[in-house]
Amino acid sequence: MNRFLGFVRKEFFHIFRDKQTLLILFGMPIAQMLIFGFVISNEIRNVGIAILDQSHDVVTQKITDKILSSGYFLLEYKLSSPDEIEQVFRGGKVKEVVVFEPQFERKLARTGKANVQIIADASDANLANLISTYTTGIIQDYVNRSNAVNPVPMRIVPEVRMVYNEQLRGAFLFVPGIMALILVLISALMTSISITREKEMGTMEILLVSPLKPIQIIIGKVVPYTALAFINAVTILLLGNFVFGVPIQGSVILLLLECMLYILLALSLGILISSVTDNQMVAMMLSAFALMLPVILLSGFIFPIENMPLILQWICQLMPPKWFIIIIKSIMLKGAGIGYIWKETLILMGMTVLFLTISLKKFKIRLE
Repeated sequence: MNRFLGFVRKEFFHIFRDKQTLLILFGMPIAQMLIFGFVISNEIRNVGIAILDQSHDVVTQKITDKILSSGYFLLEYKLSSPDEIEQVFRGGKVKEVVVFEPQFERKLARTGKANVQIIADASDANLANLISTYTTGIIQDYVNRSNAVNPVPMRIVPEVRMVYNEQLRGAFLFVPGIMALILVLISALMTSISITREKEMGTMEILLVSPLKPIQIIIGKVVPYTALAFINAVTILLLGNFVFGVPIQGSVILLLLECMLYILLALSLGILISSVTDNQMVAMMLSAFALMLPVILLSGFIFPIENMPLILQWICQLMPPKWFIIIIKSIMLKGAGIGYIWKETLILMGMTVLFLTISLKKFKIRLE
């Protein structure tokens, strides 16, 4: 028994001396609990909205102030014409437009009834439902408080309208997200495994003594996966359109070019992973687990980024899938052109160049 207890004690000491094991045992659960706890939320915060006030009276101003002071919404634009609504939606910052009809206060005084229209961007159906419900609730609360002190009751009727996804179909949300997830996992995973396989099998030395330069070795490894990943992207788009009914409102050529850019970024990330690992198992772990959770949690795929704490919102800016999902939704659902997604495109280009530059430098160093 003493020998057994001594053996158990030795195992405890062995674990406590291994910092990596301690990090996995205690660090990962804490990190996952904090991330999941802050990310998974049914509330909304800091959602960008626009106001189209065609009346400019005291009542519309009070309702606007009440909506903005709730802590759920941020005013991005004050519109002067209904023609501006589609433009601000395509810009991406605005998720809802609140429209007050002309002579709002006068109609309330004369008939006891006035209308307000709530237009929500339903490219994210879950978020659109939450936004419209919160806004309707705030307006109803204003009506209830006003009726409690006014002898003549009034009635404000919110009319909710969903754009880009009137039927609130979930496919409009998950097709762009699944596409971003599949492409980054397949491209990064297969590329990193392919290069580390050469290291494990010892065939990398054969490549080193060949006339090929490091950049040629990398390109030769990447080209087949580029073609295969592009076929996957086209397949997903066809399935999304013909099977799930997700429309492609914008340019198909622009959409395919953006997909190719994202594939190149994912491949460059796979090259970077392979340049810092020596075996397929480690490369697979880094590619699968280090990419899957961030893509699902921190890209805006499922959970709105606006709901997260500020530090997580900053981290989200470093997630390539976040920018790709914005691009895909803008082209497919909103029919946006390059004039609306140029910033996201430049960010993906910059990340691709950065990953490739670091990968090539590390690759050369490890080969020397």
